[in-house]
Amino acid sequence: MKRTQHKRLIATQLPTTTHSQKEGHMRIKRQNQKGFSLVELMIVLVIIGILAAVGVPIYSANVTKAKMSEADATLGTIRTSLRVYYAENGVYPTVAADTEVGSAGIGVKATELDGKYFSASSFILVSTDSTYTITCSAGSILDSDRNLDQAGTFTGGVD
Repeated sequence: MKRTQHKRLIATQLPTTTHSQKEGHMRIKRQNQKGFSLVELMIVLVIIGILAAVGVPIYSANVTKAKMSEADATLGTIRTSLRVYYAENGVYPTVAADTEVGSAGIGVKATELDGKYFSASSFILVSTDSTYTITCSAGSILDSDRNLDQAGTFTGGVD
């Protein structure tokens, strides 16, 4: 045998893998890889933790703003009623301390004051002929009572 024929003979005797055999081998590997690796799960948990750390304070701040907005809107409604009373009578009504607004005789019904976060009993009016203070009792909803006086100054609510 010639030398070149010998090389050809050896090359043809070696086992060869075809493209379809490689695909079959890869398919077997993929079938054995089910689920996620621990590293992948840890990365997902870290990302979720970061999103929660940023999102929860923002959400809490928005809920507090919504509560303050409801208190301010209702206090403004009561203030408008007091201004109407003053325009008609020339004085504010004399109301003793700790009187619920719904029973103060200023034209505001208790049912008109009920909201999502505060009920009619949350709003207290103290007034003399020339001054008044409306208080929205904080309860467990706000950090402190929210007040509105005849000058239109809001105080309290969030510390």
